[in-house]
Amino acid sequence: MSTTPSAASLYVPRFNVMDPDEVRPFVGAVATAQLVTVGEDGVPDATFLPVLWEGDRLVGHLARANGHWRRIVDGSPALAIVTGPDTYVSPSWYASKADHGKVVPTWNYSVVHLRGRIAVHDDASWVRDLVTRLTERHEQPRPEPWAVTDAPADYVDKNLRPIVGVELLVSSVEAKAKLSQNRSDEDRAGVATGLAADGREPDGLVAP
Repeated sequence: MSTTPSAASLYVPRFNVMDPDEVRPFVGAVATAQLVTVGEDGVPDATFLPVLWEGDRLVGHLARANGHWRRIVDGSPALAIVTGPDTYVSPSWYASKADHGKVVPTWNYSVVHLRGRIAVHDDASWVRDLVTRLTERHEQPRPEPWAVTDAPADYVDKNLRPIVGVELLVSSVEAKAKLSQNRSDEDRAGVATGLAADGREPDGLVAP
């Protein structure tokens, strides 16, 4: 899998590069993405969907009633955007404000862009396997995990018919973590304190 950015790449300043070892766990923890494709008519579509990143494939499903999947051209380029928590950062939180006042507001966030070729899977067996894996992924930590096989087979079949699978063969990955890394330790500590005072958990919103 190449990580070489395409012509329309994610803007990532050198101090905002996400640690490569953190990219896949980040996508796995978020577990959702905005899938963006462009149909033959040149009109873009975007759908929020649950996803699994397995090897070099990002898989998920859309509602059959969502016309997006019908406008996908198999093998065409697609973009999946995975976003983590984000927050406004007040300049009043910076320790350096008291020193020189040369501070401005900003926004902290983390995001991963996965690009590749997209395929639609309107196949009951493929979709069942996907839904089973998605369910196992999210139920596994529970004391008494629910399984697809816990429901009557005909009921599961009925609920699988209204969804369609999609598969992105990932060819490039770009990841950005804008978490005040370019600020001093004192300024980052001020951001963490400010977030906590606003009722926000600083973890994942400001660099340690």
